[in-house]
Amino acid sequence: MATRLQSQGYCVWMSAVTDPPFKVGDELDAAVALDRAVEALVSLQREDGHWCALLQGDSILESEYLLMKFILEQEEAPLRDGSGRETLDRIAAGLRAQQRSDGTWGQYPGAEMDLSATVKGYFALKLMGDDPEAAHMTAAREAVLAGGGAERVNTFSRFYLACLGQVSWDAVPAIPPEIVLLPRWFYFHLDKVSAWTRTMVVPLAIVTCLRPTRALKPEQGIDELFVDHVQRHKLGKTVDAPSGWSAFFSVVDRCLKVAHKFGGTPVRKAALRRCRDWMLERASQKGEAATEGLGAIFPPMVYMQIALKAMGWSRSHEVIQQAEHDLDALFVDQDDEIRIQPCFSPVWDTGYALSALGAAGRGCGDAEVDAAVSWLLSKACRFRGDWARSAPVPEDALGWFFEYENAWYPDVDDTAQVAMALRLTGDPAAMEAACRGVKWLVAMQNEDGGWAAFDRSRDRRVLEYVPFADHNAMQDPSCPDITGRVLECLSMHGYSTADALVRRGIDYIKSRQTIEGAFIGRWGVNYIYGTWQSLVGPIRCGVDPGEAWVRRAGRWLTSVQKADGSFGESAGSYLDPTLKGTGPSTASQTAWAAMTLQAVYGRDDRRVVRAINWLIETQLSAEAAADSVRNPDGDQAGSWSEQEFTGTGFPKVFYLRYHLYRLYFPLMALAHFNKR
Repeated sequence: MATRLQSQGYCVWMSAVTDPPFKVGDELDAAVALDRAVEALVSLQREDGHWCALLQGDSILESEYLLMKFILEQEEAPLRDGSGRETLDRIAAGLRAQQRSDGTWGQYPGAEMDLSATVKGYFALKLMGDDPEAAHMTAAREAVLAGGGAERVNTFSRFYLACLGQVSWDAVPAIPPEIVLLPRWFYFHLDKVSAWTRTMVVPLAIVTCLRPTRALKPEQGIDELFVDHVQRHKLGKTVDAPSGWSAFFSVVDRCLKVAHKFGGTPVRKAALRRCRDWMLERASQKGEAATEGLGAIFPPMVYMQIALKAMGWSRSHEVIQQAEHDLDALFVDQDDEIRIQPCFSPVWDTGYALSALGAAGRGCGDAEVDAAVSWLLSKACRFRGDWARSAPVPEDALGWFFEYENAWYPDVDDTAQVAMALRLTGDPAAMEAACRGVKWLVAMQNEDGGWAAFDRSRDRRVLEYVPFADHNAMQDPSCPDITGRVLECLSMHGYSTADALVRRGIDYIKSRQTIEGAFIGRWGVNYIYGTWQSLVGPIRCGVDPGEAWVRRAGRWLTSVQKADGSFGESAGSYLDPTLKGTGPSTASQTAWAAMTLQAVYGRDDRRVVRAINWLIETQLSAEAAADSVRNPDGDQAGSWSEQEFTGTGFPKVFYLRYHLYRLYFPLMALAHFNKR
C-alpha cells in the first residue's frame, strides 16, 4: 500500500509500513500552506515596511531591572514616563509568572534551575514586599539552599548583590578602569574582547572601582539564602580554567584589590574619565552614529545607569533621562504584567521576512517588498565603529545592525542576511546596496577562514579564563553558523569554490564538524541550527552534496528526525552534547532541518517530504488559531504555535525566543520545497 503528498503536480511515493501516511487535500497542499503563511507574515508588517516581533528572554531581565531600581534608590520614584510604583509592581508580577512550580526560575522552559536567576528572583520579590514565608518564596529559598546557596551565583549577579550590601566587594571580580587606557597591542585590550563584553565591562569597571553600596534594612537582605557566610564574601573559582591560569588570575585579582585600597594606579582618575567618555560616545547618539542605549542591549544599559550615579551624576541629567527612556522602551505590556525584552530585533526580523517573501516569489514591484526594501536601505550603516580598527573595509562598504539604531555595532550575521534579502528582490538600488554589504563581509573574514559576529578577530582562549568570563562569551571568534551564512550570501553574489576566500571558509567549517557529523550552533539552538547554517552555504557555493563530510552531516541530521517527520532540540544540548538533536518538536527547527536535507538530498527525498508534511499538518488553521490551548500566543491562522526557545544569546547562560521564528522559517522551507 502506498500514499502520496501532492504539491503542484509533485508526488512522492513510499511504503506506509515504514512511514506514517500522508494526508491529502487542499488544506494540506504545500502550495496552499505557503500562501497562507505568506498572508500571515504580511499581516504582521508595520506601516513603514519593517517587521519586529517580541524577543523574549528569561526572568533575569525583570529581576535585574527591579534590583537596579533599588540600587539607584528609585523604587518609589516616578519612572521616565511618569508612571509610579505600579509599573514596578507589574514587572514583579511578570517575574512571579515565570517562577516554576518547584519555586525556581530557569533559562528556558524545561531547563534545570538557574541558581543565579533564582537568587535574583527571590531577592527582587523580597525587596518588592513579598513575604519570605509565602509558599512561592519558601520554595525558592529551599531550592537555592539545596543548590549550594547564593554564594554560588555567577559573577554578573555578584555585582547586584554587592551594590545592595549582600556580599563584600572582595567577592566581585576586579575590573580595573585602567583597561580602557591599554595600548592596542596588549593582549587584554578592549578590542580583543567581544563587542557585547566591551559594553558591559566598561561601565562595570567604573562600578567595581567606585563600589556604590546601598545599606538595606536587615529584614530586606537575603542572609537566609547563603550556606557559607564566610565564602559569600570571597571570590571563588568562577570559570573552568586550567589550574595554572586559574591561579594566575586569582593572584592578579588579589593584587588589583590590594592596589584599590591604595587608590589604584596614578592614572586611575584619568581612566575613570575615559571610561565615562567611552560609554557616552556609544550611548544614545544621533545622526550617523545613532544608537539607542549603550550597545542597544539590556545589560550595559542597566550598568551604565548605575555607573553614572556612582560618579555623582544627577538623575535629572539629560543623558540619564535618555538612558532611562531607552531602557524602559524594552517593556512589553501583557495585561497585568510587564515583561522586558533584552533588545529589539527589527533588522533581523525584516531581513528574514523579506528573504522568506523573496523565496516565495515576491519581488520588486510588490508593495510589501518595496516597503521592506526602503526600510532596510534606511538602516544601512556607514559609520565606522569599533570594528573598523581591526578590519580594512572599503569606504563605500555597508553593514547592518540588529536593532533599530546601533551604528557602533553592525554585525556580520545581519549584514549577510540583509544582503541576501535585498539581492532576492531584483530592485536595482537594493542589489547595489547588497553588493556594498558583501564588500563589508569580505573584509571581515578572519585569518582562520571563518567569520565572527561583530569584529575581525581570532580565538584568544586565555580571555575565557579571566574571573568575569563566566557569561561564556568573553570573546567573539569565528563560528561555523555565521561562516556558513556568509558563504550562502557570497554564493548569491557570484562567489563559488573557485574563490580562495570561499575555500578558506569551507575549510574552516569542516574543521569544526563533530565526530557524528553535526555542527554546534553559536546563535541558534543548537546542532540542528548549526548544521543547517554550516551546510547550505558551502553547497550553494558549489560543494558537491556527495562529499563525505556533507553526507556525514546529512546522516546525523536524518538520525534525529522523529517518526512524524519533525525535528526538535533543547538548549540542554549545550551543557550535555549527548542530547544533541533531541527535544520537543518545533516549527523553526523542523524548517531548518527540511532546508538542510533538501540541500543535501534534493526535494524528492522522503525525509524532506516528511518534514514538510509535518509543517503542513501543524500549520494553524482558522479553527486552531482561535483555540487558546492550541495557540496560547494568539498567532494568526497560517502561522505555527511554538513555545520553545530556539535562539541563543550566550550558550549555557542565556537563550532567546524569537516570536517570528515560528513563521518565517517554515515559510522559507515551504517556499524552497515548492520550487520545481
